[in-house]
This record gives sequence, C-alpha cells and structure tokens, in this order.
Amino acid sequence: MTQAYLSPTALIDSDHPDVLDFTSTHCRGKDVRERAVSLYYAVRDGFRYDPYRIDLTETGMKASSVLATGAGWCVPKATLLAAACRAAGIPARPGYADVRNHLSTERMRQTFGSDLYRWHGYTEILIDGDWYKATPAFNLALCERFGLLPLEFDGRSDSIYHAFDRSGNQHMEYVHQRGYYSDVPLSQISADFRTHYPVWLEQAEQMRAADFLADVERENPPA
Repeated sequence: MTQAYLSPTALIDSDHPDVLDFTSTHCRGKDVRERAVSLYYAVRDGFRYDPYRIDLTETGMKASSVLATGAGWCVPKATLLAAACRAAGIPARPGYADVRNHLSTERMRQTFGSDLYRWHGYTEILIDGDWYKATPAFNLALCERFGLLPLEFDGRSDSIYHAFDRSGNQHMEYVHQRGYYSDVPLSQISADFRTHYPVWLEQAEQMRAADFLADVERENPPA
C-alpha cells in the first residue's frame, strides 16, 4: 500500500539527480523521524516562498523545479519535500486544502479576485505507522520579517498554518480539505485555476515578473 508513496512520479521526481543530491546532502538522523524533520527544514528554509511564481506547466510543477529556481509557492515546495522523503525511503504524499490567506498582497487579491486560495499544498509523511502533515511553505526569513509564527515540525504532530500571527492578527483559515494524492493532481489544479482565477491566467507573466517581498514590505511597513 505504501509503495505508491515511495515511487517517483511525473511531478514528484524523486529519481531526478538534483533531488537525489539534495536528499543526500540534507537527510540526517538516526531514525525515520529525525531524517524526515531534517528534510522538512531543508525545504522550508532553503527555498524562498514566492506565490507570484506560479507556473502550471508540467516542468514548472516538478519537485526538481524548486531546486532549479531556488524558490517556489506552497504546492511545489510541498512536492519537493515529498520527493526528498521518497528519495530517502520515507513514504510521503502531497495533500491539499483551500485556505483563506490573510498574508496576501493587493496585487494577489486583484489578480486572484479573492483571498481564498484553492489547492494550498502541504506534505503528509509516514512516520512510525502514522501520517503527519508538514507544511514547508513559509521560510524562516519571511516569517521573521513579517511577524509570522514559523511552522515547526517534530515528526510527532501535524505542522499546519497558524490561525493568527505574532500580533494576534488573522493569518490563515482552512476552509476545505481536499485530501491526499500519490502525485500532484495537475489537471485538477489547472482546471480550478482556469475556472476561478481567469484574471490570473491573463496576467501570470506579469505576476511572475513582480516582487512578492517588495509588495509585502510596502503594504506592511515595520512598526
């Protein structure tokens, strides 16, 4: 049953040389739990979170694409964590939820037409017989700069977004759980984006050329 969550797929390309090299470098620990935790932090903090860099091509959604670009939004970063775990012999699978994200920018709200973001991605990892959710999207530097509580993962409980930030402001609300998959359901994600985010489809190139951190800094100046 777990073999499907150990094998490489089209998008969870755990057999890619770069994924194998990344895993070999960062997978550390005496047991599965410690190794999974080490991979979580390597993905969380080693790659900048950038929700402007959405590329729904097959190439753009591969785990290895995060390694190539050094950044990614929640879905490919979760895909990379799943791929690294599989490369290390740890069963892992991508999971998805619709969330209301209060760390968005005016550009995002105008382009997506909402603060409800469909297909937020996280990773489920099998450790000692139990599946745990791990969310490697927001890197530590981003959290420190914008007063967010970083998501920690200890391999003993789920690591999912906090409802509030350090100041008590609303941060993230889970609206709908979509479950888990053996591979990234790219066709379903793309279809939903076409249906619900038509403006984004027209302006995707302009979004990718914009600077997410600069927009957040401008709209959230230091106190």
